[in-house]
Amino acid sequence: MKNTALTDKHIALGAKMVPFAGYNMPVQYEGVNIEHETVREHLGVFDVSHMGEFFITGPKALDLIQKVSSNDASKLTDGRAQYSCLPNDNGGIVDDLIIYRINEEKYLLVVNASNIEKDWNWIQKYNEGIGAEMENVSDQYSLLAIQGPKAVEAMQSLTPTDLSAVKFYHFEIGPFAGVPEVIISATGYTGSGGFEIYVKNEDIAQVWERVLEAGAGFGIKPIGLAARDTLRLEMGYCLYGNDIDDTTSPIEAGLGWITKFTKDFVNAEALKAEKEAGPERKLIAFELEERGIPRKGYPLLNDKEEEIGIVTSGTMSPSLNKGIGLGYVKTAFAGSETPILVKIRKNLVPAKVVK
Repeated sequence: MKNTALTDKHIALGAKMVPFAGYNMPVQYEGVNIEHETVREHLGVFDVSHMGEFFITGPKALDLIQKVSSNDASKLTDGRAQYSCLPNDNGGIVDDLIIYRINEEKYLLVVNASNIEKDWNWIQKYNEGIGAEMENVSDQYSLLAIQGPKAVEAMQSLTPTDLSAVKFYHFEIGPFAGVPEVIISATGYTGSGGFEIYVKNEDIAQVWERVLEAGAGFGIKPIGLAARDTLRLEMGYCLYGNDIDDTTSPIEAGLGWITKFTKDFVNAEALKAEKEAGPERKLIAFELEERGIPRKGYPLLNDKEEEIGIVTSGTMSPSLNKGIGLGYVKTAFAGSETPILVKIRKNLVPAKVVK
């Protein structure tokens, strides 16, 4: 198992460590609910250094990105980021990712930890006929997510960059916490605002300490991956390996908004045909009407108790104090407010589809 540059810090803080995507990662410190609430109401800091980073550079950089990604990266300007996915050639998704345009000939791709090698090989395969320069810097960079409504106020003392002016899915490169060149990005995964900070491994311990010091008066706490999951699920954000994977199309996953048919990309024709015909199943969000916790793999049924789909992610929502989840159902049952049933062991628990 790999460690991040901050593993010793997490152990010293009493984190419960678990294997995740090949890394030894902190799953929680004080407890999921406390950590979840901290991010919703104050601010928390996550070590998400297991994520992968590729630089795509040179005059052919955009050509390669346009070929392998579903969104239209030609719309990006310097300092802007874009959520996208890498379609495979049989209707599924290799990975979802964020694309950052640093300048006309330099882009940063941030990919999921479990897919670093797979994504690299996939992009490289398409680069053979294009000739962009590719560099995998995943093992050189660390990543902190500083998330919560107090993030701007708490972190402003660490940088001359006006953090309140960095809009969602924009970024700045500048000094932060005594390190001269840091990517400060407003691309969070929690729905509570804040920043993601990309920094070289040798500088991350200093940044971590300074972030905790600067945030001390604002209620900052280190946050584990378990709360990251409950936070993203409340927002309805997809998690690769659960809600999207090699067998799910971006159309049925509700990612048509990042699938732009104004350009040619891998498997575009098949995805366009699927969009026009309408997918046979759709990813939905749902809330339980009675007590219970939906889990990945639980069957979803209609009111006649016929199986119509499956749960892909589920939890007890700390904010709503009820069971929530995402799952795929036959398209006829995907409308908002549709009553469904979740089979939790032997019990059929009533639920409804929500936006």
